[in-house]
Amino acid sequence: MTASITTINPATGLELATYPAFSDAQVDSALDRAAAAQIAWAHTSFDDRSKVLHAGAAELRSRAEDLALLVTREMGKPLTESRAEVEKCAVGLEYYADNAARFLADENYETSADTSWVSYEPIGIVLAIMPWNFPLWQVFRFAAPALMAGNAAFLKHSPNTTGAALEAQAILEAAGLPEGLFTTLLVAEADVPAVTERLIADARVGAVTITGSERAGSAVGSIAGREIKKSVLELGGSDPFIVLADADLPKVAHLAVKGRFLNAGQSCISPKRFIVEAAVAEEFTRLVVAAVESLTVGDPEAEGTDVGPLARADLRDGVASQVRASIDAGASLLTGGGALDRPGNFYAPTVLGNVAVGMDAYHEEAFGPVASIITVADADEAVFVANDTRFGLGASIWSADVDKAIEVGKRITSGACFVNSVVASDARMPFGGTKRSGYGRELASAGIREFVNVRTWWAMNEPATVAPVSE
Repeated sequence: MTASITTINPATGLELATYPAFSDAQVDSALDRAAAAQIAWAHTSFDDRSKVLHAGAAELRSRAEDLALLVTREMGKPLTESRAEVEKCAVGLEYYADNAARFLADENYETSADTSWVSYEPIGIVLAIMPWNFPLWQVFRFAAPALMAGNAAFLKHSPNTTGAALEAQAILEAAGLPEGLFTTLLVAEADVPAVTERLIADARVGAVTITGSERAGSAVGSIAGREIKKSVLELGGSDPFIVLADADLPKVAHLAVKGRFLNAGQSCISPKRFIVEAAVAEEFTRLVVAAVESLTVGDPEAEGTDVGPLARADLRDGVASQVRASIDAGASLLTGGGALDRPGNFYAPTVLGNVAVGMDAYHEEAFGPVASIITVADADEAVFVANDTRFGLGASIWSADVDKAIEVGKRITSGACFVNSVVASDARMPFGGTKRSGYGRELASAGIREFVNVRTWWAMNEPATVAPVSE
């Protein structure tokens, strides 16, 4: 296996830290410790588990400034966004600490048995393969339900956010989580496929969850299917943002830009395709371009920065290639459209107009600071364009007529539909996608039940007098 992992500050291009990667023997040792720790943890009460998660939330808040700075330096988002991410993690831990017992309580059923019920029981070790774009939130939103359900957790994080991955483990252990129950596995990029396959195939790993690309999700899902293991895939998105003619354009344009350029556009659920009725397309476009041109691009550690660098140079170059290809195919460059001449992985916030079928900006997910505006004749065409994608993660509809917006939303295939609001994850609501955006759900009661064995119980006080005549 590869010897080390080096993290790089995307705003400067300078190295941050180097970490030794795990050997095969260290992976095996982690499996042994996790399996032993999970057996004991599964027999603890929800109250005891809840205390650890509440302590974890307090630990997050006590380290908030240091954690935010680490996130910003490892992957480039502005400090204000990093601070908000830390707080969201704390809220997520508290949510599951307070609600897991209710979500996983035994459920009684009326049958011909003297007693019949369903229990929700741990499945062992949950392997999580997590991305760099929300390096703490992605971790804690899987870890909180997995741990509260009585499981152990393995984290294989992106190499460029290794520091954040190690901090997640340190926070939970400082909160009192028994050693071995949550382990950050340091795996160098070249070794990820082999280590991932070995872990999923191990009998002690009961499920795998991944947030990442279609390619990675397909690979992980294939291995899990071969091993007959539960998997949850949260993959890419090209979310439609439908603006109907009666929408409040100044408010909607402001929120469109905020949503699209959050985290430099590196979010699977950010609105990527602005689908606008022709009657208001010109004015909406004008407002969006003006708002984008007012964004401050710069040092993510500086107060007042709206957009920082992309997380890696290859990601910046990929976005640049998509933009060039779309312009070559006929899209109009309305603002931005190039890498910035400064150190780091900066790309100018960009708006493309006249986007149509056959362009990268129409068909592909742009994982960076690029908004595409697609003009449509009416709501029917908006629905067609919204569905004309292999993705199905989120969607939003904007209109003064909420009932009309809901009716439009019902005709769109997506895992979430927001009306007059930017799509965002919330611990109180299930989160996940359809089509090539994945399957399974995170968060809320649906999320914690992904990581359990749903067990049916049937009990008679005395042996039955007859056997069933059908299975």
